[in-house]
Amino acid sequence: MTCVPEMTPTATKRSSGRSKRKISWDVVRTACVVLVMLYHSTFLSTYLHPEMTPRTFVFPFQVGASLLLVISAYFACVTIGRGPLLRYWWGRIARLVPPFLGAVVLIFLVMRWAAVEGWFYPTGSDLAANLLMLWNWKPADYWFIDGSHWTVPLQLMGFTAAAALFATKWGHGRRIIVVLWLAVLLPIVQWPLRVSDPSELYRTVVDGIGVHRWHLFVVGVAIWLWSTRRISLPHFLGLLLACMTGQALHNYAETPEGLVADWGSTIAVCVGMVVVALTAHGPDWDRVVPSWLAGRITWFAGISYGVFLTHQTIGYIVMRELDDLGVDPLLQTLAMLVTGTVLGWALTRVVERPSHRFLMNAYDKLAARRATRAEVA
Repeated sequence: MTCVPEMTPTATKRSSGRSKRKISWDVVRTACVVLVMLYHSTFLSTYLHPEMTPRTFVFPFQVGASLLLVISAYFACVTIGRGPLLRYWWGRIARLVPPFLGAVVLIFLVMRWAAVEGWFYPTGSDLAANLLMLWNWKPADYWFIDGSHWTVPLQLMGFTAAAALFATKWGHGRRIIVVLWLAVLLPIVQWPLRVSDPSELYRTVVDGIGVHRWHLFVVGVAIWLWSTRRISLPHFLGLLLACMTGQALHNYAETPEGLVADWGSTIAVCVGMVVVALTAHGPDWDRVVPSWLAGRITWFAGISYGVFLTHQTIGYIVMRELDDLGVDPLLQTLAMLVTGTVLGWALTRVVERPSHRFLMNAYDKLAARRATRAEVA
C-alpha cells in the first residue's frame, strides 16, 4: 500500500485548496458496502443459521469487502504524501480503531441482551479476544463476535506497512514496483503449500498477515500508479492479471470432495477491480448521477465504515426475531439493511467522528509543542 514519492494531481490540488469530492468514489464505496450487506443477509445468514426460512432472493458472491480493501489501498497512495508521515499513519489508526472497538462492545452487549437460543453467547473472555483481534491469528480458538471485522487488522497492517515502506527507498520509484510484484507472486507460488494441510504455525503466520489477500492491496496501488501515469498500460494489465490470478486461487475452498472454486465470486471481484480502475482513471460521474441522489449516496458513503462494522451479527438477530414472527424473508432482509444503516450512522456520529477529531487534535498539539521546543533548543 505504498507509492512513489510524487504527489497525485488530486493531492496537489487539495494541498493548495479544497477540491471537489468525486461522487463516483462515493457510488463505488456505497455499492461495495451494500453488496456486503446483501451477501450477509441473503446468503450467509441461512448458511450459518439453517433453521431460518430460506431467502426469496439470494446474492451468494463474496465481493464487496475485497473491493473495499482495493479502494483502501488506492487512497493510501493518494494521501500518504500529504504532510508528515507519522501524522498520516496516526490518522489511519484514529479512523479505524475507535469505531471498531465501539462496534465490538455494542455487538457484545446486544448478543448478551437479545441472546438467541443455540447461537454463540459471548463471554467476557470473548469480548477481550475480539477487542484484541485474536481471531485474526487463531480463528478456531477465538470466535468472531462479528465476521465482518476480518478486514480491520489487514487494513491496520497494510497502512503500517505503507508508512514503513514509504519512509525507505523501497517505497519509491522502481523499488516499489519490485515490492508489488513480490507481494502478488509470493502468495501464488506458496499456494500449493497453503492448501496441502500445512502446520498450524505456518497457517497462523501466513493467514495472520493476510498473505492470501495481498493481491487486493497490490491492485489498489497498481491502479493508482496507472491512473497517475507512473506505469504503462501493459505493465498495469500485467499486474492486474497477476492479482486476478491471486484472487482466483484465494477463492478455492477445501471440501470433503477436494478443492472447489468459487468462480462467481472470483469473476465478481475481478470485474470490480476493473470498475475501480476505470473510476480512478476516468472522469467523475457527476453528470450522470442526479443531484438529489448524489447527496444521499454521499451521506451513506460517509457512514459506510460504521455500517460495515455493525450490520452483520445484530442484523442476524433482528432477522431471526422477525423469522420467528413469520415475517416474509424479503422484509427480513430489508430490516437488516435498515438496522445496519441506523447503527452505522449512530456509530459514526457518536464514536468515529468525535474520536478521530479528538485524536488528531491531540496529535497536532503534541507535534506543535515538540516543534516549539526544537526551535527554542
